[in-house]
Amino acid sequence: MRLVFIGAPGAGKGTQARRLESEKGWTVVATGDLLRAAIAENTPLGQQAQAYIQRGELVPDELVNQLVAERLATLDSFILDGYPRNLAQAAMLETILTQPLDAVIYFEISEDALIERLSGRRICPKCHAVYHLTANPSPRGDQCGVCEATLITRDDDQPDTVRKRFQVFREQTAPLIDYYRERGLLHTVPADAAPDAVYQRVLSVL
Repeated sequence: MRLVFIGAPGAGKGTQARRLESEKGWTVVATGDLLRAAIAENTPLGQQAQAYIQRGELVPDELVNQLVAERLATLDSFILDGYPRNLAQAAMLETILTQPLDAVIYFEISEDALIERLSGRRICPKCHAVYHLTANPSPRGDQCGVCEATLITRDDDQPDTVRKRFQVFREQTAPLIDYYRERGLLHTVPADAAPDAVYQRVLSVL
């Protein structure tokens, strides 16, 4: 199976992708993970990417495309999470693939629901466990249930930041919805429910 997951930050793409990876064996390919691995391994691409990051600049599409191409060359089944982010990357993906995509799943969620979801998220700064004030509270209140560190709210999860991230998604990534709909690949999954319910919706599409 060759899948692309599209959705605003916090829509649940990563959560659903990892569950499918665990249960179906389809490898999750996330560009953030690829970049971090390349930098940690000090590969030529990693060195180039790190230079941009150190300057506070976005890593250019050309480098991201190369990282994705190298990874996909080793896989028969995969879930792309966070790529493509724009139409230029989508066009490049078509040249990278040796076999066509099976489906593109769009995790649809409103801005208000996204703000409610992310503003309630709490992260453990020590072991990186993830909780939510209502959907998945820590058994230790404001402390991590695993390591007992004090939980924090990420800057990215503040309401004003969430609105900005949602706007960026609408401007840069939302055009992919029409792009893949025109190609008959798009399936829309409402993502405002609990993770288990969303997962069943994903399975029904696949």
